[in-house]
Amino acid sequence: MNWRYRDTVLTLCTVALFVTMVGRLAISPVVPDIATEFEVSNALIGLALTGMWVAYALTQFPSGVLADRYGERLVILASVGGTGLTGLVIAVAPTFGVFVLGTILLGAVAGLHYSVATALLTRIYDDIGTAIGLHNAGAPIAGLVTPIAVAQIAVVYGWRPAIAVAAVLALPLFVLIMRGIRPTEPRRPDQPMRERLELAPILELLSRPAIVFTGVIAIISDFTWQAIASFLPTFFVQYHGYSRTLAGTLFAAYFVAQGVLQIGVGVLADRIGRDVTTAICMVTGIVGLALLVVGPEVVASLGFGSESAVEFGAIGAGIVLLGLSMGWSAAVFPRFMDHLSAAEQSSGFGLVRTVYMVVAASGSVVVGLLADLFGWAVSFGFLIALLAVVCVLLVANEVFGLEY
Repeated sequence: MNWRYRDTVLTLCTVALFVTMVGRLAISPVVPDIATEFEVSNALIGLALTGMWVAYALTQFPSGVLADRYGERLVILASVGGTGLTGLVIAVAPTFGVFVLGTILLGAVAGLHYSVATALLTRIYDDIGTAIGLHNAGAPIAGLVTPIAVAQIAVVYGWRPAIAVAAVLALPLFVLIMRGIRPTEPRRPDQPMRERLELAPILELLSRPAIVFTGVIAIISDFTWQAIASFLPTFFVQYHGYSRTLAGTLFAAYFVAQGVLQIGVGVLADRIGRDVTTAICMVTGIVGLALLVVGPEVVASLGFGSESAVEFGAIGAGIVLLGLSMGWSAAVFPRFMDHLSAAEQSSGFGLVRTVYMVVAASGSVVVGLLADLFGWAVSFGFLIALLAVVCVLLVANEVFGLEY
């Protein structure tokens, strides 16, 4: 196979996504140690992490504006370098206030990468679904590796070196990007930044029917992703009575399934269409969630095999199907790009990501509240209903020829 320059760009962008995700995920495994050292509650640390994720969402749009002015390469370098620097700030924070500030800044600089890298890949690849699927794999791989690595480092050396792992990874990557990615020509180098932030053009883009339609799909899909990422281990412990170790293992398996299968989602999106592939993701998500909730009981009632084998098979199948479903971004993101002009792809995609991510961030709160009030079956049933809504929207768009 001939290695091409665009393959180098894709590889470096994927590793950059991995590193920026490592930086964001490295804090969670050492929360108890941080709480003990600074003598603060878990709630206060949780507030800092919320600030990090909100900052991540809010920088999606400005990242595109900066890329249009200065080029994608420079923004990606700023994201990787900033992740390393803010990781160091958090690791050496003398007070909790500095820790909070570093955490929020980490979210902001990490948020500079994704939209810009996706726009860059769109410029150099024809099969953008495949490229985006490969790029996206960096995040779930980080979700698999980071908790294990950080926990081991923290046990031996303490939480500060464990947090600093992102800085250790970011420095050599920064050098590789400097050498491996050529300077990219800005799309709008002379347009004043103030003009890019005017309200009228922003509202015009967000009000386009195709963008609104795709945005609703993205909100529902990301809402579901947020909920699953927040509560899947807790669901296994509280609903099925599994040990924390087994729940964590299943959670890691979910990340592996998502990371591997979303590459296939991107290939399908290029070959059979964005909407058909998105519908497949929604249907597999519905079946996967149903298997996790009632699969063991239903399969056992049919008399197949031993009880433990039946339960393992149902849960395993549910994990794989759910992992495939949560690779939806490899089909939905190209759909956004299809409805944005070349000049809009950096800032426009960043804008829609900011909007849908901020709205979808409520997934954790809503699903957690439903679980507290009505139980996990109802909570996950609500997610099934949301995915069914996306299926209905896609079918209606096709049947009635709406062309959204």
